[in-house]
Amino acid sequence: MAKTKKYNIEIRVWVEETTEGPFIGIGKMWLLENIKKTGSITNAAKEMKMAYRQAWQLVEEMNQRAESPLVEKLLGGKGGGGARLTEAGERAIVVFNELHKRIKEFAQKETENLKF
Repeated sequence: MAKTKKYNIEIRVWVEETTEGPFIGIGKMWLLENIKKTGSITNAAKEMKMAYRQAWQLVEEMNQRAESPLVEKLLGGKGGGGARLTEAGERAIVVFNELHKRIKEFAQKETENLKF
């Protein structure tokens, strides 16, 4: 008698710009979410155990490649500077997470009938 096996489909989603290649994936989404949560690129990088320079470069790349900037830097003052998401940055998180959720749901439905 054959053993019944159960399989899962694992996916990794990213969005590519047609001429420039990979644009946004889960790592950059986590960075945006951490900037939103902490109000700072520095603190977002620390939360992710990432070098500030790398986080800053990722933010700059996203800002340059998006239709409009996703993160805006706040000038220092009494309490220091910081960063916050723009409306486009907030929308990017919602759109990416919804896309990711729908693709994962599709993959989950496909696993129900997987047999090898």
